[in-house]
Amino acid sequence: MTSVPSADTQSPTPPALTPDVPRDTAQVPGSEIRIRAVEWTDLGALASLEQELFADDAWSIETWWAELAGRPRRDYVVAVNGLLDPSEAGAPGSDAAVGDEPGAIVGYGGLDVAGDVADIMTIATAPACQGRGIGRLLLDTLIGRAADHGVEAIMLEVRADNAAA
Repeated sequence: MTSVPSADTQSPTPPALTPDVPRDTAQVPGSEIRIRAVEWTDLGALASLEQELFADDAWSIETWWAELAGRPRRDYVVAVNGLLDPSEAGAPGSDAAVGDEPGAIVGYGGLDVAGDVADIMTIATAPACQGRGIGRLLLDTLIGRAADHGVEAIMLEVRADNAAA
């Protein structure tokens, strides 16, 4: 279990971030990653990415719908590749894609907030985008969002065969 830093405690800047870059942005060679809330138009891309990452244990699109319907207790975000303008693929209101193209979803994460404790329900980065600091950005974002909910502790369960985590 991880304690959420209090508002008056300064935590070190994560490696993917620099002081002059907004907290919801990570510098990735050749692009910029932004974090935004999951929209219903993302669910197909999330289900596809889940299948690619977790095969037999993947969440179905129905599971994603149920998670999205669980707001505000459930809080999900996506990492999106590139600066977005509303007409780009992957922007809220358009059908999302997964991959390296601008506007594509390259990762996601989510919380279940229950009083002063939150569980990180899922966190993942697209295989082609792993090792770029996106997972760290997602984790930092989830910790910040948990703190915004007044959470005092966060739990994360990791499968024993997930060496990268």
